[in-house]
Amino acid sequence: MSTPPDRVSGDAASFIGNIPEHYDTGLGPMIFVDYAADIARRTAARDPARVLETATGTGIVTRQLRDVLPPGVHLTATDLNAPMLEVARTKFRPGEAVDFRPADAASLPFADGAFDAVVCQFGVMFFPQKETAFREAHRVLTRGGHYLFSVWDSHRHNLRASFLPIRLSFTTCRSPITGSIRSRNR
Repeated sequence: MSTPPDRVSGDAASFIGNIPEHYDTGLGPMIFVDYAADIARRTAARDPARVLETATGTGIVTRQLRDVLPPGVHLTATDLNAPMLEVARTKFRPGEAVDFRPADAASLPFADGAFDAVVCQFGVMFFPQKETAFREAHRVLTRGGHYLFSVWDSHRHNLRASFLPIRLSFTTCRSPITGSIRSRNR
């Protein structure tokens, strides 16, 4: 029996070999950089002390977050796929405080209330267990913390969706949108 795609393993997301580098140099500048700057700016505006990024990929948002957050803000970047995180690590100099950890967004290895903000750019669309991942984000947020995320809409509302190799099976509002959910737990 193979490992389900929602669990951390060597073959979980199949971004291996030079795929992460191609993803970063091809799709990154064309599709993700502008949205990364937007979600990083929105995160910084909430003045968090501890930020968790899920579905980090090659660190496009992570780089933007580190650039706009004050140096004392603790930034943790997670992804299901370790080779993607290895590419992300190359974007940071020694001393730039970013903690990279392989992690499944549906089973986060952090304590309840550990973060003031959770950030996810476009990754939520691909989580096999979306509801569980949302619960996990809520669990690790402090009272009053924010979950900021972006998703694409249907192809008819999103001209850039034609660049993506899959067709999404759900529709949200006009795309891309960035949402922020404020935690009321604890």
